[in-house]
Amino acid sequence: MHRHFPKAALRGELVVTAPPAVQLDGQADRLSPGARIHGAQNMLVMSGALVGQDLTVNYLRDAAGLVSEVWILNPEEARERRAGAQPARNFLFSSEVNTTPRDDGKTPFNQLPVYPQQ
Repeated sequence: MHRHFPKAALRGELVVTAPPAVQLDGQADRLSPGARIHGAQNMLVMSGALVGQDLTVNYLRDAAGLVSEVWILNPEEARERRAGAQPARNFLFSSEVNTTPRDDGKTPFNQLPVYPQQ
């Protein structure tokens, strides 16, 4: 049996820790309410039955960013190439921030920029 996965599906390593909490590629993540997990034979599998197993999967996220659909891959499917998710950050390092000079409110009046009068 050959399964066809959506083009948007990403590859990852999934470990179900305590449903709905999971680890995806070593990062803490969460299954969406109503998430579907398809086993290697394409039958639905309950997340509680997978606790502690390290699985190679294809997955999709919903609009909220939660993992909504998972396909557990058999060895043949796991050999096929597929892109993984790019690491995401919700912060910037100070070296990445735009470092243009800013007025801190303490600039003396005679050093403020002068605008042409009309």
